[in-house]
This record gives sequence, C-alpha cells and structure tokens, in this order.
Amino acid sequence: MRVAYFSPLPPSRSGVADYSTLLLPALRERIDVVVAEPGKRRPAADVALYHVGNDPDAHGWIVDELRANPGVVVLHEYVLHHLVAGITIGRGDPRAYLDAMERELGVPGRLLGLGVLDNLLPLLWETQPERFPLSGTVLDNARGLIVHSQFVAERARAAGYVGRLWRISHPAWPITAVEPAEDVAGDPLIGCFGFLNMNKRVPQLLAGASGERFDLDRRLERLGLGEGVERLDYVPEDRMWSLMARCDVLVNLRYPTMGETSGSVMRALSLGKALVVSDVGWFAELPDGAVLKVPVDELEVPMLEAALAFASEHEAELGAAARAYVEREHALPRVADAYVTALELAAGGDAVDDAVLRRIAEAAADVGHSDPVSLARAAIDAGIVG
Repeated sequence: MRVAYFSPLPPSRSGVADYSTLLLPALRERIDVVVAEPGKRRPAADVALYHVGNDPDAHGWIVDELRANPGVVVLHEYVLHHLVAGITIGRGDPRAYLDAMERELGVPGRLLGLGVLDNLLPLLWETQPERFPLSGTVLDNARGLIVHSQFVAERARAAGYVGRLWRISHPAWPITAVEPAEDVAGDPLIGCFGFLNMNKRVPQLLAGASGERFDLDRRLERLGLGEGVERLDYVPEDRMWSLMARCDVLVNLRYPTMGETSGSVMRALSLGKALVVSDVGWFAELPDGAVLKVPVDELEVPMLEAALAFASEHEAELGAAARAYVEREHALPRVADAYVTALELAAGGDAVDDAVLRRIAEAAADVGHSDPVSLARAAIDAGIVG
C-alpha cells in the first residue's frame, strides 16, 4: 500500500507540523509513504491522507487537494471556521463562505454570513467560531475520518458524517534524557506552553497563581509583564523541552475548545509532569488520576488555585500516573499501527471492509455474542480488526 501524505511540515510552526514530524518515521517503518508538497504534482498512491487543522495558511492547500481527490481526513480540530473564512473570503470568494454557512445552518446561516460580509455583524471566526464550526465542507469530502477524541467523533456524526470513522490517540513523544533549563527559577515554577491566545485563559491562570502560596508580588494587568512572571516568544523545540522539564507544574487551560488536542499536553504527560487542564472537550477525556481538571465556571479561579497547590505538593504521584497513561494509551508504535489499519481499510474499500466484517462476525458468533453484526460494525468504527 502506498499513501500520499498531505500535511504541513517544518519550518511551519503549526502544531500539526510537529505531529507529522513525530508520526511520519513510524508510518514509514510500516508502509510506503510519499509526502505531498504544495504547488507540486500530486503523488500517485493507493490512498490519500489529509491532515486538516484550522489555519488557512498551513492547511488551505490541503483542503484544495481534498476537494479534488477525496480521501481519508485526519481532523485535528472540529471547529474550522477560520480555515473556511481564509480559503473563501480570504481568496476573494465570499459566495463560497455563504455556501458553507448555509451548509451548516440553512438559510439563517447564509443570512448571518451576509451580515458579516456587509460589516453588520462582527467576524464570526474571531468572536464565536465554536457556534459555527463549518467542518461540513471537509466532512463532505472525507472517505474515512480519523479523530483523536470522542468529543470530535460525536460532533462529526451529529453533523451528518456517516462514513468510516476511527478514533486514534495523539501519539506521545518517546522521551530520552531532557536536561532541565538552568536559567529560569521559581518555587514552585509553573509553566504554560503553546500558542497563547484568548482561549488559553491566561488571565484566569494568573489570578489562580496569585494566591499567597505562590507569593507573586502583583498580578498582571491585561497580560502585561509583572514581577514573578516571564513571557517568552517562540522557542526552538529543544529549548521548549528543557523549559518544560524545569517546571514543577504545567498548566494548559482551554475555553472555548475547538475540539483540538494539545501537543503541549502530550509533551507534559510524556515528561511525567503534574498537569492542570480545563475540564472540557478532549482534555476532559484524560484520566482523572493523571491530570487535575478545573471546571470552566464561576469557581474556576479558586479551583485553579487549589489545583496548583495540590499539584505542587503531589508532583511525583501525578507525574508517575501521567507517564504510565501515555505509555499505555499513546505509545507511538500503537498509534502508527492504528493508522495502518485505517488506511488499509480505506484503500481496500468495500471488499476489505466486508471481509473484516465477516471475520469479526464469525468470531463473535463463535463466542455466542447476541448481535455479531452490530459488534463487528462497532469494531470497524473503533479501528479494531482481526
């Protein structure tokens, strides 16, 4: 089997580029993979794999290829409003934006889109994209769908996607020795990594960390710098790992969620760090023993303050549980095997699908399962075969 692989790659700063940098070598150990490049001839292959995220600069060309030649989609986040706006309005094609809004919400959606185009409404992709995901334009061209969470799987089904769907965990980075950075200090040292936008709830984090226990001299105002807080720009991968390794507690808050997973969270878990996350989306699906979850409600700040205190006192216990979890559920070889299973089913089409269904149905019947066909279809959806 030969796979055409469509994804941003370094030097792109996209999180999906980091993801593919991790996944590609493991896939190439198992199957023939040829990486597609923007602006070049499409590689010949048995099946195409399209990694789709919300950044039009990184993923716009991939959606163009998907529309021309449907294939298996890896949906890295469910909300794609910014992507769709970028490849429609951003390319001087407002009618396509209106079509996407109508696909999502019918005539009311089209009218909302007209309000945006006429400057009567704020830009929806900046103010409330989670209400208007616009993922249908991608789902319509998916001949198979890979997601990383039950959260996205349920929303894809609710949006009308009825094809093959596999839930495959985000792979964890294999950890070798990481030397902690020596030029940052704190007791405890709390780290927040990734692209810091309004969804990362930095003001709430600063409020939660400003309790007496953490002895910040003053809280920050409107993300301005204050004593006890250091804000860094983009840093190289090695530097990021060393900074994360130096931290006592790592925090990754999120609201609203766009249905994304987090490479920063996976790195934190791989390092075996005490970790605090928001209790939403994919983050809510992480096991309670491995992370601390903070609700996004009126108690968020006091709960966050308590979680930071608890995490700083139980670093070793939380870290051990985190590392055990990723080794069990997110190991790179396991993820790569799951990809191969999904791609083989997609490449083989109905013939492979039917053969696998028969095998599982026969096995289920042998053990007396009351509804072997339903079991078999559930196994296909889960990417379980044999």
